[in-house]
Amino acid sequence: MKNLSRPVPPGGTIGIVGGGQLGRMLAMAAARLGLQTCIYNDAPDAPAFQVTPHHVVAPFEDADALAAFAARCDAVTFEFENLPAHAIARLADSVWVAPGADALAITQDRLSEKSFVEKLGLAVAPFRDVSSSEQARAAFADLGGPAILKTRRFGYDGKGQAKVTSAEECAAAFEKFKGAACILEGFVDFAFEASVVAARGADGSFAAYDPPENLHEHHILRSSTVPGRLSPAQGDAAKAIARTIADALNYAGVLAVELFVGADGSLTVNEIAPRVHNSGHWTIEACQCSQFEQHIRAVAGWPLGSPVRHADVVMENIIGAEADAWENLAKGGALHLYGKKQARPGRKMGHVTRLKE
Repeated sequence: MKNLSRPVPPGGTIGIVGGGQLGRMLAMAAARLGLQTCIYNDAPDAPAFQVTPHHVVAPFEDADALAAFAARCDAVTFEFENLPAHAIARLADSVWVAPGADALAITQDRLSEKSFVEKLGLAVAPFRDVSSSEQARAAFADLGGPAILKTRRFGYDGKGQAKVTSAEECAAAFEKFKGAACILEGFVDFAFEASVVAARGADGSFAAYDPPENLHEHHILRSSTVPGRLSPAQGDAAKAIARTIADALNYAGVLAVELFVGADGSLTVNEIAPRVHNSGHWTIEACQCSQFEQHIRAVAGWPLGSPVRHADVVMENIIGAEADAWENLAKGGALHLYGKKQARPGRKMGHVTRLKE
């Protein structure tokens, strides 16, 4: 793996694999710092292409295209985790990539991620590997119900998940997922959900934002509120969890740790996102240094910025056809629309951030 010998100076180029809204906002943050970006995406209609003239359209596993892309960049990152880890590893042979392929490989597989977190001594939901219908029945018998069967890979916003209440339901859900490797998670009785978005520099420096309280609808994030119901002590504990994970991964960049908060105040790790995160979008307006700028700083080898929040804030996602009401949405708060051409049900089209007085 190639290391970053010196910080990428203004005028240098940060490569971003993935051209969705996260890549778009990363590119915009890089531009503020005087850095150029080159977006690599497998489809030509990527929202991130609208904010930078430099882009590559090719399959994520195209070795020649990846090599040419790496040659154009001083450092590379990615905006989502459902990428072939070996392609990221190939990039890392010739250019600094942050976070690295190892962190990606661990966090894009729910079984490896849960096992990794458990070995760190952090609380996770009880889980079992499920690779067959018979194993599905046995796992349910072992954990009991209700439980959640999830595909180990490629699930997000509730996709690839099924609540099961019996061994037969569990086996049927496994078959519905067409034999994809799965994980069965025991149900966690929680009072609410929270997350912590944090950054780690390649030098081990660390900066965490105040953890938001998150509200989901139909498995999709609806809103993030800061401050939420987490106490200051719980907030510190959440930040410590994120630091433990980031240090163990030898991480560079921004990551998010999604948490279940129990009625007793306990914090249980739900998932890790090895990237900037929807629940951190509020940092653009409410912090001196947004999560997007923070990630670019870490990837470019710059000093991390201050994560201090200067206002209370609520961020709400704009989902599907809600984006058609953009004129009303523009009347209050900071409106962010992602430039997506088609508003499908459940698709994140933008967000609006409102600072509290």
